[in-house]
Amino acid sequence: MACHLYIHLSWTTLDRRPMIGPSAQRFLRRFLSAEAQKLGVMVLSTGIVSDHVHLLLVPPPRWDMPHLVQVLKGASSRIANKDPAISRTGLRWAVGYDARTVSPSAVERVRAYVRDQARRHPDRAAGV
Repeated sequence: MACHLYIHLSWTTLDRRPMIGPSAQRFLRRFLSAEAQKLGVMVLSTGIVSDHVHLLLVPPPRWDMPHLVQVLKGASSRIANKDPAISRTGLRWAVGYDARTVSPSAVERVRAYVRDQARRHPDRAAGV
């Protein structure tokens, strides 16, 4: 019997400061997808604006959510903060995250919601 689990994961920058500019957004799109894939997690959709990140994920049958978030948040800020071409202001994440399961019937709706973050928050779009 196949098991399909869909997770909508999101987190914010520290104090919701606008720390994600265009170059940081490009970096995060590539980095988060690659790191998730290393852990066996498929990224169906990514939405990034200046102060928060949304991902729609399909994890493997056995996975560790806290470890996944630690890898995605910790490594991305560590790398971004070492490279001024990625982020001149620095990239710091707020403590915590929000993870919600998504029913199979809602996957396409959530995928569109995640993908359309810049349209939903034009005042926070990173300009990419």
